[in-house]
Amino acid sequence: MKQGTDSGQRAAYRIFSTVRTICIYLLALLVIAAALLFAADRTPDKTLFGYRYFTVLTNSMVPVFSSGDAVLVHAEDAQSIQVGDIITYHPSADTDSYLTHRVTQKLENYEGTGVTCFRTQGDANDAEDPFTIGEEQVVGTVALHIPKLGLVIRFVQLRWYYVVPLLLLVFLFFHLLGRYFTPEEGTGESGDTPPEERTI
Repeated sequence: MKQGTDSGQRAAYRIFSTVRTICIYLLALLVIAAALLFAADRTPDKTLFGYRYFTVLTNSMVPVFSSGDAVLVHAEDAQSIQVGDIITYHPSADTDSYLTHRVTQKLENYEGTGVTCFRTQGDANDAEDPFTIGEEQVVGTVALHIPKLGLVIRFVQLRWYYVVPLLLLVFLFFHLLGRYFTPEEGTGESGDTPPEERTI
């Protein structure tokens, strides 16, 4: 009977070890990703492999994405942007803010200047934005959006002193579980009696 118990304990320990390893790797990846995103956020003119992320602050693009979502923007040349694309851009040279709206018009050689410009509109808005976007104001096109991830990233950036103790608690939790699931030493493979007490 004990053999079945020990076998079950070893199987449970193997499952626990696999789950623990996966969770630790995921946590490590999340920490690395958060660090990269944090660095990118602090250097707004830089991209990571041609991508930048932004946190959506308004609901002007509902239902495509909403406030608190994160968008991953790929740097694009103005010539490759088409009507219907969703772009992120500086609405004005006098501000550090960004807008992410859909292109409604592409104006090549705008007013004979040789510059490509765009008119945009939020999907949830009733009218186009009241300004024209020059190609130098465009960051790129939205490649991916992840619901509410922006809230998580923002929390990590502003409340990192909560995250560190939380990570320590997670590692402590897995350490205690590891001690609980670790098979007892001193039993043989069959689990009935220790090897030195067996008779031939």
